[in-house]
Amino acid sequence: MKKHAPHPCLPQAGTPSPSRGEGKGGGEYWGKAMKIPFMKMSGSGNDFILIDHRNPFLGEDRMKKFARKVCRRRVSVGADGLILVEESKRADFKWRFFNADGSEGEMCGNGGRCVARFAHLKGIAGPSLTFETLAGIISAEVNGKRVKLELTKPHSLKLDEKISIEGKELTLSSINTGVPHAILFLKNLENVDVVDMGRVIRFHPHYAPAGANANFVKVENGSRLSVRTYERGVEDETLACGTGAVASALVAAFKGFVKSPVSIKTSGGEILTVHFEIEEGGVKKVFFEGDVHITYEGEMWEEAYE
Repeated sequence: MKKHAPHPCLPQAGTPSPSRGEGKGGGEYWGKAMKIPFMKMSGSGNDFILIDHRNPFLGEDRMKKFARKVCRRRVSVGADGLILVEESKRADFKWRFFNADGSEGEMCGNGGRCVARFAHLKGIAGPSLTFETLAGIISAEVNGKRVKLELTKPHSLKLDEKISIEGKELTLSSINTGVPHAILFLKNLENVDVVDMGRVIRFHPHYAPAGANANFVKVENGSRLSVRTYERGVEDETLACGTGAVASALVAAFKGFVKSPVSIKTSGGEILTVHFEIEEGGVKKVFFEGDVHITYEGEMWEEAYE
């Protein structure tokens, strides 16, 4: 485990812990107003706030509220999610991933690619790294802004289930690629109301209690797919969803539509590449890769999280 310098905004030995809640202003979280260093990153249009939290300053009971506050667009930093990098005894580091609504997510593919590059840039890990998530240990390879991520073994594959959606019987498939995904194949994605239909699928009793991300997929020529996704936790269509791209590719492969590697065109226009090995009706290994972009680094003032 690597040693690291104290967080520049944290009180040092002999001063109160910033998570205790003394003081005024931003003291609900840290006792005194403080500026929090962060990096804003984007993976295929999914944007995230990343914070080095190896020297913890945010109490466990404050994390969800903090995520909701800082992910608000126009009035705070704004993002699809918050990623906290923490120490791990099982991997190079551990992440805590929170959706914009404050819910903690098991896994996020595009967020995973962002945190891998972040950790490498900050000297937390080398270019070949592992990190701990609620879904298991994730491996990644960082090559400049290109990041290749190996996901945990997908499970709970169900093909061609008949489900009633707003009075119509539709054929959906589902698989868990770290988080649950429902897949609906369509001939045209331009006219689909992703938000309204996606919300119905996401909260459908068939996928209760956890709910499911809803992916609308068009099979293109060759091993290419176009995907639009309604994301659980964001509760809206996003420009891309990494685990959704993987889920779409795997279901399409099991249905005989594509073969590895599969190129996925996201709503944001970027291309993700999914690699996988299938044997005996199951998935042996699955990777996906794409570029990760740094938007900016900065310091978050108390107005962003109060």
